Amino acid sequence: MRPNRLLPAILIFLVLFFGLTTPPLKAQSGEVRLTVFYPSIGTIRNIQALRENSFLDLPGLKVTGLYHLQEATNYEEARRYVRDNGLDWFTFQAFSADLGPDNIFKTNGLTAGLTEIFRQSDGIIFFGGPDIPPAVWGERTSLLTEITDPYRHYFELSAIFHLLGGYQDPDFRPLLEENPELPVLGICLGAQSLNVGTGGTLIQDIWSEVYGQNYVEDIIALGPDRWHNNPFIKLRPDLKLSGYSFHWIKLLPDGFFVRTLGFSDRDRPRILSSHHQAFKKPGRGFKVIAVSPDGKIPEAIHHTKYPNVLGLQFHPEHYRLWDRNLQIRFKPDDKPTSYHEILSSSPPSLEFHRRIWQWLNEAMKKNRLSRPRLKPDNPQVLSSLCR
Repeated sequence: MRPNRLLPAILIFLVLFFGLTTPPLKAQSGEVRLTVFYPSIGTIRNIQALRENSFLDLPGLKVTGLYHLQEATNYEEARRYVRDNGLDWFTFQAFSADLGPDNIFKTNGLTAGLTEIFRQSDGIIFFGGPDIPPAVWGERTSLLTEITDPYRHYFELSAIFHLLGGYQDPDFRPLLEENPELPVLGICLGAQSLNVGTGGTLIQDIWSEVYGQNYVEDIIALGPDRWHNNPFIKLRPDLKLSGYSFHWIKLLPDGFFVRTLGFSDRDRPRILSSHHQAFKKPGRGFKVIAVSPDGKIPEAIHHTKYPNVLGLQFHPEHYRLWDRNLQIRFKPDDKPTSYHEILSSSPPSLEFHRRIWQWLNEAMKKNRLSRPRLKPDNPQVLSSLCR
């Protein structure tokens, strides 16, 4: 064999012998590894802003964005954004396993690849997005539910089931049994996915199902604390009003925000909200830890077995929260203001957001030092499942 042909053969032998995985998953000394789902440009911008404003204050942070090749999002644009902006701390991995409602809550074509990735992760975030197909939790689809990206949901729900298990199969051994303190954060859709992925259900439309309202004007009359997104955008799209709304939330006395983050159940932090669906039946292991001002809508959930698994129905990650120069209106007659001014002028709202990210920072750093260093079960897995 010629020397130039011998080198590739040696490299292949080394990979097979030592069980090496693909480069994005090799944890280097001093690195803290965050895995995120839905690595769109918006997601990347949010992570950039969190880093620039010291909310994600993690030296050596490396972020891997996971997605399924059949998702509706064009991730080539996100890849280009990363290249053009020199974000060498962000990488992508795509999956191509066959998925559908019949196989997402069991061992499937994702299992081996996700196992290797999760074992190399110090934290995981599921971000916001569109409505989950109700068929995956056994309900018919409301006319007000809009399904736009089923494969994203199949992928993320299956990943959550692999992490946490669920009512769908009580005998399934979740991956967090290996590392019970791994931090997992779900934001808006991500929180709903945590709930559905573990066997919970959703209210398909808050305004009609909870408040019995079918007209925008009647929703407006309820007041901002019951909106959960901005109804004015349906009446005046020409004004380019914010699609989000702000309202305060009630922290439950025996919940994570009080017991772990140190807030009082009398505190009333304001949060940025944009959703029309909500938690209904809690998924396996979850309990509600915050509710809307009228107590009718759960606003956050926390896992009772895995202490660092948190679902937030609101948006603490949005890059515009930290933009002091942004001027936005929520109603046609509003005086323009910024998201940051709203948080700053409503204590303890800004501190509430800060402590959420401080918790994630500390949990990831602790996990980096203590998580099991397990060799991959199969060095060939990622080359066959990830691209």
